[in-house]
Amino acid sequence: MQAEKLLEKALNSPQNLRFAEALKLAQAFGFQVARVRGSHHILRRPGVPELLNFQNAGGKAKPYQIKQLIELVETYNLSLER
Repeated sequence: MQAEKLLEKALNSPQNLRFAEALKLAQAFGFQVARVRGSHHILRRPGVPELLNFQNAGGKAKPYQIKQLIELVETYNLSLER
């Protein structure tokens, strides 16, 4: 699925976003996986001091973590990378 469609899906129904889709969306905004410890995937992006923590909960991303991603995108005025 393309990043634009993933963003639309994340905005409309964050509870239905798969974990792999959440990672793909975060990476489309320039976040990179910094480390993995257990089920926790820690992502960081240059220029953004906050870290993202995604967890795979039965194949789905946790909705509050998707909302945190959206808040970071809005706060730092991030755009999708091509």
